[in-house]
Amino acid sequence: MIKFSCAAILFDLDGVLVDSTGSVDRQWRAWAREQGIDETAVIAIAHGVRSIEVIRAVAPNLDAEKEARKLESREAADPGIAVMPGAIELVRTIPVDQWGVVTSGTRQLASARLQRAGVPQPKVMVSADDVVHGKPNPEPYLKGAELLGINPAECLVIEDAPAGIRSAHAGGMKVIALSSTYPASALGEADSIIDKLSRLRVYSARAGSLLEVNIE
Repeated sequence: MIKFSCAAILFDLDGVLVDSTGSVDRQWRAWAREQGIDETAVIAIAHGVRSIEVIRAVAPNLDAEKEARKLESREAADPGIAVMPGAIELVRTIPVDQWGVVTSGTRQLASARLQRAGVPQPKVMVSADDVVHGKPNPEPYLKGAELLGINPAECLVIEDAPAGIRSAHAGGMKVIALSSTYPASALGEADSIIDKLSRLRVYSARAGSLLEVNIE
């Protein structure tokens, strides 16, 4: 058994709490076709990174802000969203002041996906709207720790993408990677890798106390 001790847990959203892989794939591919861009090249970098930064990378000639708004509105309306197995049960074991969501999507998109999946809305959520620099920059996770009032070094992150792992590590945090979007072979930078959320057990004596996170 592997154990981690932390004061708070920060979750990535897509691929961790919410299964949106089909939606992301559909909408990004449709957008790429409309722009005459290679779909495969877009999909290769679309997971775990802010839409505006993906668009700037693959189509620097376009108005990235305008295209990102259009794309994320389509994603928010896409019904192909499901809860990740074990997500609801897991977050309900954590005191509300000791967990949050840090996502590369906009607040509108994240809220829509959480609602569709039936995942409780977190007290703290950091979205693409709240930062200047997205993952793999440490700003998103550092912002999450700040809003929770927790020292970054005392936060544990649950991620599914290499960019998110690098973001959390750059902020001084430990990372457990979930091999949902990427294979375990692509997540080797994480401190530990799991194949399903149900392997995690969170124990807390009381709200505000340290959390013990066990991988079983």
